[in-house]
Amino acid sequence: MDIKEIIVVEGKDDTTAIKRALNADTIETNGSAISTETLRRILHAQEKRGVIVFTDPDYPGRRIRAIIEEHVPGVKHAFLTKEKTIAKNGKGLGIEHASDEDIREALKNVYTPSEGNQLEIITIEDLMLAKLIGHPKSKKRRYRLGELLNIGMTNGKQLHKRLLIFQITIEQFAKAVMQLDQEEINE
Repeated sequence: MDIKEIIVVEGKDDTTAIKRALNADTIETNGSAISTETLRRILHAQEKRGVIVFTDPDYPGRRIRAIIEEHVPGVKHAFLTKEKTIAKNGKGLGIEHASDEDIREALKNVYTPSEGNQLEIITIEDLMLAKLIGHPKSKKRRYRLGELLNIGMTNGKQLHKRLLIFQITIEQFAKAVMQLDQEEINE
């Protein structure tokens, strides 16, 4: 599997894991304090070949994603869950710990954000009715929804934004919520 876009990762170990799993080029942010020079390189890469942001599913990874999104419009996103990025010894979390298969799968399910208008917009009320905000199980349900829709883990506000920018349709949303409800019944 070859990827034409340049994949933005956090560090050298992530680059090693990406290159082990497939043929792709990377840019390393070297942590969550992204330098102006690194942002320039990412912007240049976006203009020339496109960029896929593929960071760890933790706070620094989400912060890096947000900084890049703010400075480099139109980047694509790939996500892996915490479970797929935990080190075998349980002492670490990151893309570098994911299996080659999981990395390839995440990069097949890349999302391209769009600020365009959707005909059917998922509302805050929809999120409340689906018990994704304002409910004791909201955090757990949002986490699972992020897995089902491949949009990553979010808080309530981020969830609404990601559903919109990744153009998740009402049908996709409803299907995922139905699956959440079914899983809760089967627990």
